[in-house]
Amino acid sequence: MLKKAGVAILGLGVVGGGTYEILTKNKEYFKKTQGVDITVQAVLEKNKERALSLGIEESKIASSIEEVCSNPEVDIVVEVIGGTGVAKTFVKTALMSGKTVVTSNKELFAKHWPELEAEAKKMNAGLFFEASCVGGVPIIRTLIDGMQANKILSIKGIINGTTNYILTKMAYEGWSYEEALKEAQRLGYAEFDPTADVEGFDATYKLSILSSLAFNKKICIENVYREGITAITKEDIAQGKEMGYTLKLLGIGKDTEKGVEVRVHPTFIKNDNPLASVNDSFNAVHLVGDAVGEIMLYGRGAGALPTGSAIVSDIIFAAKHNEYFYASFKNNAQGNKETKFVKDFTSKYYIRLTVKDMAGVLAKIATTFAKNNISIAEVKQVGGSDNSAQIVVNTHVCAEGAVKKTLDKLSTLPEMIKVNSVIRIED
Repeated sequence: MLKKAGVAILGLGVVGGGTYEILTKNKEYFKKTQGVDITVQAVLEKNKERALSLGIEESKIASSIEEVCSNPEVDIVVEVIGGTGVAKTFVKTALMSGKTVVTSNKELFAKHWPELEAEAKKMNAGLFFEASCVGGVPIIRTLIDGMQANKILSIKGIINGTTNYILTKMAYEGWSYEEALKEAQRLGYAEFDPTADVEGFDATYKLSILSSLAFNKKICIENVYREGITAITKEDIAQGKEMGYTLKLLGIGKDTEKGVEVRVHPTFIKNDNPLASVNDSFNAVHLVGDAVGEIMLYGRGAGALPTGSAIVSDIIFAAKHNEYFYASFKNNAQGNKETKFVKDFTSKYYIRLTVKDMAGVLAKIATTFAKNNISIAEVKQVGGSDNSAQIVVNTHVCAEGAVKKTLDKLSTLPEMIKVNSVIRIED
């Protein structure tokens, strides 16, 4: 017997349009293979012509969220508006009306997950968010339904397509950051204001959600160390290549005996690391479980149909199940006070300095590192001018705090001109 479900889509932009296309194109296929009859019963879209151009009947174009939520034929509300303003109001209204919600909104979910889940529980409604992280890659379902046998030890991923595209072009085309960003904007990978992507906010929202699920602990965005790619230069990428490294913006989460470590920043990884070959706008997530070992999921991290695919998978799941998943951990806005976080994490470091070209400067640099218990793996001169020299220092594993203390001390040396770059290295 077919299960019937009526859907309302809030917003018919790129993702909303892709979701509508999949639902209508594959309607008969879903009946045959999934046993569900899904019908788009309403849309909420300011641009009426946009809705009509997709083939949506005028009678199904709602004028308000109240009209959508009072429609008895609507069981599932899909939010693809984005942001935390009107989107939050609409989602809460839908949940309070007893409607199941499917959202692709990572910022909304990362910032207001506890509040939204509380409303869902109260009304016994579903709250699904597969499309909030890594586009069409089924990472949420993997963490919830595929890795239960494991204590997940780490999660590392390329979880922002815009920055991955920019870094790929800098690495393979030799472009500057500014040139790569401009092309990403032309192609629609980057917004006119790219801050959320290039400064790491988007990846931080996603890592907050993914690490919470992976480690079964609420990880607030405030717990995530964040650093973007705006200071990255093609010179650093070239130096990394010479050392056998590829540069990626990674989201890194580790559940260790000392506590949880969560950070987003540019990272050098070895060329044979499977994440190193993930290029352009593609995303990938690498998991390590105590039983299964290593797993990697790879695919398109954004776009109308890839993200629409994740949304529709949630719609089908919701249509087929009467019981809904809620967080198995203490899910509140402040997180669990008992959770320990590692702020002074350890890593290897690549550091590029500009110094005055004077005798004894390398000795002073080495002494400063040694005084802060940092072991140098390699130091070399990589260029300079008549009066200055470019020095690259690679360290063995050391603490973040020690590196910052060392750089503060180096900046006071009369021979120091500039600390150009500090990039962490993950083996």
